[in-house]
Amino acid sequence: MDQTELLQQMKEKAEAVQAEVSYVKDYEEALRYALDLTGQQGGKTIAAPALSDKDQEMLKAQCEAAGVKLLETPLRPHANEIHTAFTHADWGIAETGTLVLDSSKEDIRIATMLADTHVAVLEASNIRPDTEALEQEMSAILNPDSPAYLAFITGASRTADIERVLAIGVHGPKELHILIMADPSLSKEEKST
Repeated sequence: MDQTELLQQMKEKAEAVQAEVSYVKDYEEALRYALDLTGQQGGKTIAAPALSDKDQEMLKAQCEAAGVKLLETPLRPHANEIHTAFTHADWGIAETGTLVLDSSKEDIRIATMLADTHVAVLEASNIRPDTEALEQEMSAILNPDSPAYLAFITGASRTADIERVLAIGVHGPKELHILIMADPSLSKEEKST
């Protein structure tokens, strides 16, 4: 399966579980997307654990201009304030539309479990056809010498355990937005697919 087919399958499978999938050219556009979405939803806060210092500063400046509060880490004291979580997904699994995040850090777990909306950036080159294709990467993270926590996220949180009625957002975010950062080598047509 080539890169274009992987992107298409990832998009189709993620959308089949009610994730919103968009393409962005860079982190700046991804940060703007998350901030705009937060404002559209009436949110006042955003948590972005594990960003590089450069991206954190860029987001902080954008938040100040938009009147949105960037929640500082550690996030535990802000657990009930998180409207939008902004994260970087380590991999995507095209077969199921699943994101894989190294969630060994508590702040990532808090943000991705307690936010109303989760916006995740996924580099197109990190999309794999299936879970088996991630065997080496997962083995490296799940090293027996150090504790690790991998989260597999497929769509927004949903359950039908409560009186067999579908409930959204019970065990996590009500919305999942996947921003695929397409490789520069893709044409405009492939990016808009």
